[in-house]
Amino acid sequence: MDTHDALAARPLRDALTDVPGLCVGHAQRTEDGWLTGTTVVLAPPDGAVAGVDARGGAPGTRETDALDPRNFVERIHAVVLSGGSAFGLDAASGVMSWLEEQGRGVPVGPEPSQVVPLVPAAVVFDLGRGGRWMARPDAALGKEAAQAAADSGSGAAVPEGCVGAGTGAVVGGLKGGIGTASVTLASGAVVGALVVLNAAGSATDPDTGALYGELTGGRPHLPTQDEHTEAQMLLAEAREETARRTAGTLRPPLNTTLGVLATDAILTRPQAQRLAGSAHDGLARAVRPIHLMHDGDAFFALSTTQRPLAEGEFNEILAAGADAVSRAVVKAVRAAEGVDGPGGVFPAYRDLYSSPGTDTAEPCLPED
Repeated sequence: MDTHDALAARPLRDALTDVPGLCVGHAQRTEDGWLTGTTVVLAPPDGAVAGVDARGGAPGTRETDALDPRNFVERIHAVVLSGGSAFGLDAASGVMSWLEEQGRGVPVGPEPSQVVPLVPAAVVFDLGRGGRWMARPDAALGKEAAQAAADSGSGAAVPEGCVGAGTGAVVGGLKGGIGTASVTLASGAVVGALVVLNAAGSATDPDTGALYGELTGGRPHLPTQDEHTEAQMLLAEAREETARRTAGTLRPPLNTTLGVLATDAILTRPQAQRLAGSAHDGLARAVRPIHLMHDGDAFFALSTTQRPLAEGEFNEILAAGADAVSRAVVKAVRAAEGVDGPGGVFPAYRDLYSSPGTDTAEPCLPED
């Protein structure tokens, strides 16, 4: 099946949660100098086969070595994506605690409560984006996001834009955030993606203002030259103001794009690792440049193992996964809302260009 035909057959939610069994929850803080959050992807109670591919020069991760197909781990129970740089990895401890309370994890003793949940995690750099350097996700915020995922349930809509780990995200000076998309193959297999867009590179063509992810998808909205010229001036002013407000506190741009790519098709652990690699193909179409030394780009891949993999179908899943990631990047940019706070001025794409947007975003402005 041609990938573009598959795009036309995508499910109603157009989200990672179209993959049966997966739940997504966000928790964020935007008040009193905060602009950060955590996103949790809960696997089914019996876990999911997982892989990971980290290609950025500055990854911040936890439990990723356990996903190497040569190692013992067969299934994981949740994935944590968080702000806060390396400090934000604390959020995974809260998710582990929540899973332990539910009796989810690898049994390690005779009692049902004696389990060790497997929770790989990765973080983006958003320190100080709300104005306060010490405002960062912790175990309590991770636990809150896990509960939000459980409360929403499988198949629920996923809020996009300035939520969860995307609350303080920035891409090329514009406001980034959360985006999600899915594809249904002819066989009925579903491939879904969720992206935390926080890249040092740009999602827009500097010559036209068009979104790279739409150029490769064949349906770009091209701003007028006058609109683009004015947008570039406004963006330059925002960058200058951000530099002024953060003078002496921030170093070279530190970013990272994270994501989860999943399917209900039965995959082996090596196949899951290969699927995680295809996510970076989709990212390369939608953000330029990527995988810089100040990025920590990493993608997890999950298989909920609910549908037999048809002969030759794995290639279709890889192609659909890359396409879903590209569209998720576009949706993250379009869903984001601008920030004007003590940590900087980050206009949204919708602030600069009068192109069609989305109404799914949550406000990012820090609260007084």
